[in-house]
Amino acid sequence: MLAKDIKLYLDRQHAPYTTISHKLGYTAQEIADAAHVPGKDLAKTVMIKLEGKMAMAVLPAAYQINFRRLKEATGASRIELAHEDEFKDLFPDYEIGAMPPFGNLYGLDVYVAESLAEDVDIAFSAGTHTDLVKMSYETFDRLVNPKVLKFSTRH
Repeated sequence: MLAKDIKLYLDRQHAPYTTISHKLGYTAQEIADAAHVPGKDLAKTVMIKLEGKMAMAVLPAAYQINFRRLKEATGASRIELAHEDEFKDLFPDYEIGAMPPFGNLYGLDVYVAESLAEDVDIAFSAGTHTDLVKMSYETFDRLVNPKVLKFSTRH
């Protein structure tokens, strides 16, 4: 089931989207397989800290963050993965690790991998470990206005 606040936001923005229910999954690749979505089209949200400030990195499920590239692209001298206990309270309506990539709604910068921005459609967590939202990348870009950078590499 789509998290209530995301559904409300998408509906208020008149954003076209569909939802996909799938069997329980925790890793991005498990979810892609369960939902029958190509790993390149499934956007995973990774919580990071740039200079100690929380942000979201969004990239295809089949990719990983290249921290050297991300540092170069953002100009940050220090980037690290955030621990769940550092961000779980920011997203009380979502299951831990299932945050939709709408950091803009929480005052967070959102960095999208160039490899994801090339997709026509993307799917991402709907706030649970059993549901996805699917929409055009163009719609996602309009809603979030992320910074598109080259920072991901294929597994």
